[in-house]
Amino acid sequence: MHLTDRIQQIVVTVSYLACLVGSMIGVGVFGGTPIASAAGGALASDATLLAPASAAFSIWTVVYVGLAGYTVLQWFPTTASADRQRRLRLPVAGTMLLNAAWILVVQAGWIWVSVVVIAVLLALLSRVLVILMRSRASGLLERLFIDGALGIYLGWVCVATAANVAAALTSSGFDGAGINPSWWAVGALVAVCGVGVALAVRSKGRVAVAAAIAWGLAWIAVARWDGAPHSVPTAVAAAAAAVVVLGVALSLRVRAVTGAA
Repeated sequence: MHLTDRIQQIVVTVSYLACLVGSMIGVGVFGGTPIASAAGGALASDATLLAPASAAFSIWTVVYVGLAGYTVLQWFPTTASADRQRRLRLPVAGTMLLNAAWILVVQAGWIWVSVVVIAVLLALLSRVLVILMRSRASGLLERLFIDGALGIYLGWVCVATAANVAAALTSSGFDGAGINPSWWAVGALVAVCGVGVALAVRSKGRVAVAAAIAWGLAWIAVARWDGAPHSVPTAVAAAAAAVVVLGVALSLRVRAVTGAA
């Protein structure tokens, strides 16, 4: 074990603890304001056409449990995965610190700054995906808590970024510039779908990423179909995008498996 490895392991652990404290603040613990109520309610489930229904955010439980598993696992790398872990630790730690920073920025009401933070988070998670693709998981635990958990993290942040931008625009008074807001929402969902398909193709069908994107899109569809603001075009586009992203990823995964058999 190199000293550098030990330092990285400590950095990851401290970063996870900071991320966990940030999440607790984000749900109202320690005197924090719940995210749905922070920044004037800009990120509430009924604030914009791209806001997912509140049930969608239960995915954070999966993400935090996965990151906890990753944090523990990175202390005990196998010989086969030592180099992979070494390349992953600092980028993953960075994503956890950015996650905590995003919550604090929203708490402060700085909605446009939160857009910058989540954009950097998305870029860093994309970098993590590249690292994952360059090496294979060593065993079931790595597949679950590294490839799986980090894939879900990336997929959800793809959808959250679009919702965050919509929240910032709406809070700034943007009303569509003469174009029906539903069509702006449809255009944004087409873009999210394109990103999801691109990630599926680039990663050769990593289902965790696609499943998290589809999850977020599906809950946007539910929110726009049953809740306010109501928008049938947005609901239909979100549902269709979810099916496309997940369908492309699954077909690529099946092709990869059958091709390797």
